Amino acid sequence: MATKVYVVYYSTYGHVEKLAEEIKKGAESVEGVEVKLWQVPETLSEEVLGKMGAPPKSDVPIITPNELAEADGLLFGFPTRFGMMAAQFKAFMDATGGLWRTQALAGKPAGIFYSTGTQGGGQETTPLTAITQLVHHGMVFVPIGYSFGAGMFEMEQVKGGSPYGAGTFAGDGSRQPSELELAQALHQGKYFAGIAKKFKGTA
Repeated sequence: MATKVYVVYYSTYGHVEKLAEEIKKGAESVEGVEVKLWQVPETLSEEVLGKMGAPPKSDVPIITPNELAEADGLLFGFPTRFGMMAAQFKAFMDATGGLWRTQALAGKPAGIFYSTGTQGGGQETTPLTAITQLVHHGMVFVPIGYSFGAGMFEMEQVKGGSPYGAGTFAGDGSRQPSELELAQALHQGKYFAGIAKKFKGTA
């Protein structure tokens, strides 16, 4: 039976979505792994999003909390707001109380990816503070560590991400994920899927 990996994200301007797409490609490259992209519900009105200059949402389906329990492994992606996950994703996690009560997610591997506006905007604090969500559910946090190799030590170009997971810088919104950042996301997907597959094999 295939290992199910769900890539669940929130993206305002598309940066996190681009990382999610690469993560999906990486995870799908592992034999015996099925991957599905999901978005969490938007909490802002169309009017507010329009004033923010946010593009229309893609047709990736919206997930409900209970659907998380179907996955063998979960990768969560979100932009940063003041060094922590965006409120839209936090609102979704707040709605998972029923899963917490039954510990339906306990023992499932989980990873994190993210975007920030600036280099000092939370590439480390965002995943660090997000881990609390995983801990309360009893999920097993799977960081990428330094498994991305030389790409983790790149000093000649601006690069998001950290040992916690793949990341990108959005700047004022016009900057798009670089080739190196996308490569790191692809790596995270492949690396995580391999571990999720091992977890399922020992379940």
